[in-house]
Amino acid sequence: MLTDEQLLKYSRQIMLPQIDIAGQEALLNSHLLIIGLGGLGAPVAMYLAAAGVGELTLIDDDKVDLSNLQRQIIHQFESIGKDKVESAKITALSLNPETRINIINYRPGEEEMSTLIEQANVVIDCCDNFSTRFMLNRICHNYRVPLVSGAAIRWEGQLSTYTYEQGTPCYRCLYEEDAFNDQTCTQNGVVAPLVGVIGSMQAMEAIKLISGTGHTVTGRLMLFDGMDMSWREIRFKPRPACPVCS
Repeated sequence: MLTDEQLLKYSRQIMLPQIDIAGQEALLNSHLLIIGLGGLGAPVAMYLAAAGVGELTLIDDDKVDLSNLQRQIIHQFESIGKDKVESAKITALSLNPETRINIINYRPGEEEMSTLIEQANVVIDCCDNFSTRFMLNRICHNYRVPLVSGAAIRWEGQLSTYTYEQGTPCYRCLYEEDAFNDQTCTQNGVVAPLVGVIGSMQAMEAIKLISGTGHTVTGRLMLFDGMDMSWREIRFKPRPACPVCS
């Protein structure tokens, strides 16, 4: 049951009929896993903590660098040299001291990641490499844990959600494992607010999944072009030969 302080703190969400008290309680009782605390993970972690998610597990093996501060707004100048997960935890707790935050400052292998995902309600992919993305998709499919995937580089971003329900596609339906080389912001650059746009939408998808409201972008790839401020939507279906979900 929500306390009087929580009713006040989350009142602007509770007054939305699609969320109400039941949806807010669902958020407070949820456990979300965020992979990557860089440009995308920064707004995701901050918005989800502020929105009242009860438990967050943050995973990143990197440390804060001066070049990160241009877009990774969860980190401060004083955080340079610290583990990103530790820096992110400090900021998230400053927004909501009630949120339980677990941090992992290394890259878990598939077995450990499987255990972590099995315990989560939603996984949010904010990483920057395809090998991790494919692993997350395999594990999330195995445990039927929804996966919210985002990416951003240069002026372009993309977003999709995978619920692994009957008749819905998975990440592997969209991408072949040997078709891409990792492209990073270090190599290609990125405009600062772009990661905020995509990360905020990932947080929105997670809140809808937990509160059971609205329609997620399952089966849709949302493509954003910051140069002309346009969105494109590509609908896709399960691939008959998909090695993960077929």
